[in-house]
Formats: sequence, C-alpha cells, structure tokens
Amino acid sequence: MIQTLFGPTPQEPNLLERLKAGIQKTRSGMMERIEDAFSGRKAIDADLLEELEYALITADIGVRTVNEILETIRQRVDRSMAGDAVEVKALIRDHLLEVLEASDRPSLVVSDPPAVLMVVGVNGSGKTTTIGKLAHRFKSEGRSVLLCAADTFRAAAIEQLEVWGERTGIEVIRQKTGADPSAVLFDALQAARARKVDCVIVDTAGRLHTKANLMAELEKMDRTAKRVIPGAPHEVLLVLDATTGQNGLEQARKFTESSGVTGIVLTKLDGTAKGGIVVAIARELNLPIRYIGIGEKVDDLLPFEADKFVASLFES
Repeated sequence: MIQTLFGPTPQEPNLLERLKAGIQKTRSGMMERIEDAFSGRKAIDADLLEELEYALITADIGVRTVNEILETIRQRVDRSMAGDAVEVKALIRDHLLEVLEASDRPSLVVSDPPAVLMVVGVNGSGKTTTIGKLAHRFKSEGRSVLLCAADTFRAAAIEQLEVWGERTGIEVIRQKTGADPSAVLFDALQAARARKVDCVIVDTAGRLHTKANLMAELEKMDRTAKRVIPGAPHEVLLVLDATTGQNGLEQARKFTESSGVTGIVLTKLDGTAKGGIVVAIARELNLPIRYIGIGEKVDDLLPFEADKFVASLFES
C-alpha cells in the first residue's frame, strides 16, 4: 500500500514493468557497466572495484553512497563473505534500498479536507505539468480537486495551468498576471473550504533558487495557507528535473531552507541515464521521493516505492 495525503491507496498493477521501461536508460547504462566489470574476471580485486565505482558514479548515485558500497564490498571480500558477481550485486541492491527506505516517511493524512498541496521548483523542471498529472491522478481516485494559479509572474503559467484544468475537468482559481500570489491562494482556499473540496494543488512561480525575494514570497504563501486552513500546507512538493543530475541537489537545499519541502517529485527520469540521482537526493537531503515522472502521458507520473524502484534496476 502507498501512503498519501488521503491515507493508504492500493498498489498499482504492473508498476514494476512500467518502472523498468521508464528508467531504461539508467538501468541499461549502470547494469551493463556492472556486468562488463565482472566479465572474464574470477577475483574481486582493486581493478574490479574501480570499474564498479565508475558504473555507480556515472549513474549519479552520489559519491558518499558509492564509497559506502565499495567499503562494504571490500569488508565482505576480506571475510570471504562475497566472492562473485551475484553476491556483489545483491550487496549493491541492498544498500541502495536501505538508503531510500531510510529517508522515506508517510505523508500527513488529512482527515479534515481540504488537503493543501503546494508545488515548488525552478523554471523548466516540469512543475506545472506535474500539477496537471497529480490533479488527474487524484481525480481518477475519486477525489475532488481545485487548482490554484499562484504563479502570477508569467501569464503563460496561468494559461498552461488552465489548459490542464480543461483537460482534466478541474476548476482553476486565478487572478490577473502580476496579482499577489498569496491573495490568489487565499481565494482558492476559501473556495475549497466552502465547496468541501478534497484537495487544493497550488502552482507557484518557477523561480531560481538564488532570488531571495521570490523565496520570501513562498514563505508568505505558507503563512497565508496556515491562516485559512490550520496545518496547511500539508505537503510541499519540490519538482526536480532528473536530467540536471547533481545540480538538482543544490536547488533542493535552497528550497528546503525557505519553503519547508516535505517531498520530492523527480521528473524526466526516462530522459536520463543518471536516474541514480533518486538515491543521492534521498541520502543527502533526507527527503522522501513522492512521485517520479517517466514519460509525457498524463498517467506517466508514478507514486514512488523504494523496493519497486530498486527492483526495476536489477531485475531482468
């Protein structure tokens, strides 16, 4: 079962197969390098460990985690507890799963709707598209949803969200370009409470993490949400583009400092061979991965499950 803002939801059928297809570039790149490292070798020696290190680093798993994996392998070899490719791959798999599970934590279940979900991220990360896909997912689960167009800095952002609103049959609360984002949020939350809506998904301005005044706007929105709905926002999701690799880590750190990020949505995993960034983010930021994007279709945003993700990397 997957824990969400609305409590546990049933596991999706064929999730593992969809993950395998969605992260094929990472899967093939990393596993082929690992297989090549073992090809023709009988002993686990320094040269083999160096090739394993290269395979894991190029998948963007993160230096810290890679060093831990290699040290574990060395210790097991010294104790004659690991001697072949099968055992070493099992060690790598177990460690990746341990890292991902260590950062996982359930969403805060909202028993008194509306649940308020704020979505943040830099321009180009796929933030508004993610909102549209989340809205589609919640509605398909039988939830009533309201979208809040609080990215008032760009007219195109409001229009893009309205396109998603039309596509999914969900109302968008908006004001004119340049309006105070917190005022739009106030209107949306008041409307949601009056209409007994289950969930409000809030779009925010895609902003560079170096712009302090824009980050302060997020803090103001957070205060506004709490005044209207006690405890809101119940989830703050940071959307990161997987193709940016390690650069995404610095973005995430800045957003976490100013907006209380509670989870990550990693988009465009299908477009990179560096899908190991999932592990690096979980490890370095101690934040759960909530959803991953594996394609452009409306249902290509999948709930993240650590065991299924790791299995999709290693199982044929």
